[in-house]
Amino acid sequence: MSSPAADLAQRLARDAEAVCRHYLPNGRRAGRYWLVGDVAGTPGRSLYVRLTGPAAGTGTGSAGKWTDAHTGEHGDLLDLIAANRRLSCLRETLDEARDFLRLPRSEVQPDRQPVPVGSSAAARRLWAMGKPLTGTIAEAYLRKRGITASLIEMPLRYHPRCYYRDDDGATSQTWPALLAAVTDAEVAITGVHRTWLDPTGAKAPVTTPRRAMGSLLGNGVRFGRAGDIVAVGEGLETTLSLRSVFPNLPMVAALSTAHLGAFAPSPGLRRLYIAADRDEAGDLAAGRLSARAEVMGIEAIRLLPTLGDFNDDIRVFGVDAMRAALRPQLAPEDVGRLISCPAEAPR
Repeated sequence: MSSPAADLAQRLARDAEAVCRHYLPNGRRAGRYWLVGDVAGTPGRSLYVRLTGPAAGTGTGSAGKWTDAHTGEHGDLLDLIAANRRLSCLRETLDEARDFLRLPRSEVQPDRQPVPVGSSAAARRLWAMGKPLTGTIAEAYLRKRGITASLIEMPLRYHPRCYYRDDDGATSQTWPALLAAVTDAEVAITGVHRTWLDPTGAKAPVTTPRRAMGSLLGNGVRFGRAGDIVAVGEGLETTLSLRSVFPNLPMVAALSTAHLGAFAPSPGLRRLYIAADRDEAGDLAAGRLSARAEVMGIEAIRLLPTLGDFNDDIRVFGVDAMRAALRPQLAPEDVGRLISCPAEAPR
């Protein structure tokens, strides 16, 4: 049985060119396609909408299917309308499509109940909207930062149009974003960290390009399955840089100096490596976490970068030099366990 959304998508596809002329008037027809710059209708050729072909089905040859070659976004005409009009829920999108087709509005109630802004529930909803990282500008961003660690099966996703609101709350924009899932000790998602990017894979030109939402205190972004030893770092890129050097060492990114100092080690942990930045704030956070770990009977060892942080180190010196510098800082019994296996090639 088809859904109301599928039925509307098929109706729109039957008159795909009219849809494009209405929502993307700055574009133009070129053969079987409508060409335009992006979903907002900016002049250009990056986004193309197929105008002919079957009106039903999920194949790329179907009428109404579109792809933005620059961002990797794709979908049907309902997705295009939602992005073009910046609609946040399915009901609004269906009503907009019905208005275009001159059909009666639906009396169906919204499919999802609202959740508090910035809550863990909102974070989980945002995470569910993320896409796989491979081949996206978010992956390119991390590689440009010198990170060589495997990103497959990691708590990282990509969002092509993630909302960003200025600090004063007056204006909002959409930018591509790298998403990182924040989890508790049971690996339940409690928050999401966002790094907004521009289409080239650099940080977006906004006031605060990194923000986290949800419950962060004591939690973090976890890489690898926890065992008897774990490393915890301040930032996402710092921790992934260290992960590039020691791919067998489970790690957690606490996401800030304050949250590093408040991180909650698992009771069964035997040794905790603390990868704080080389500054006064990092020293204080590492000291607080070390004291708490030792009360719990966990050995705490500080790992020190050569420069300001481990992402600085990996970009300047590379993986091999970092490994050589960190080897003397490891517990002797961990050297063979962590050094004998070379760092993973990026995937």
